[in-house]
Amino acid sequence: MDNALYVGLSRQMTLRRQLDIVANNIANADTSGFKAEQALVRTEPKAPARTVEGPNPIKFVIDDGLARDFSQGPLQITNATFDLAIEGPGFFRIQTPSGERYTRDGHFRLDGTGRIVNQAGQPLLDAGGAEVIIDVQRGPVEIAIDGSLSQGIEQVGRLGVVVFDSLSALEKVGANQYRNTSNAEPQPATGSQIRQGVLEGSNVNPILQVTEMIEVTRAYESLARIMENTQELSRRSVERLGRVE
Repeated sequence: MDNALYVGLSRQMTLRRQLDIVANNIANADTSGFKAEQALVRTEPKAPARTVEGPNPIKFVIDDGLARDFSQGPLQITNATFDLAIEGPGFFRIQTPSGERYTRDGHFRLDGTGRIVNQAGQPLLDAGGAEVIIDVQRGPVEIAIDGSLSQGIEQVGRLGVVVFDSLSALEKVGANQYRNTSNAEPQPATGSQIRQGVLEGSNVNPILQVTEMIEVTRAYESLARIMENTQELSRRSVERLGRVE
């Protein structure tokens, strides 16, 4: 019976982790460029807690990481000059105090020094890795689908949008940003287009996520009842053995 409780506890731990991920997906259903996540689990054979009949070990349920859906989110027209969306694969380059970061969140603005920055004040980088700076005296900014920035007839820069050979190289670091954990350098996203005055919405499906939350909650509660019944059965067995002696 101890083995059943340990296996049940291992599954409860992964269900709690799964519930946290689903709750985070729902909380970010309206976050620009957010990508839905899914918990991964696996079974791992282990020796039983005590000797039991049979040659096979028991199998515990183990947290096996996180899967992320990088598919395109819906495009939402805002008509704001510095709201940008990437149509196709790729990420904007952002300079942070911890190094270069990557994001699909194109909700940018102009700060007091003329830099294009995100809502946290971190600058957007151009194709060469430099900050994008705008002289507002030259007139309104137009951003073409290839990322080039123009004021009037003069091109004043080009945004840096990059892709990775393997998305597994990206690690989420918070604030809807990722860092490159590999030694491979990102490459220009030549096949993608930038839309000005548009934001990419989250690709989270709230209905599916709420349904999954209900399923996970029910599974957790059902498992808790099974474990309680197992404990009660073990207690009664001990009491009966005591009376026999």
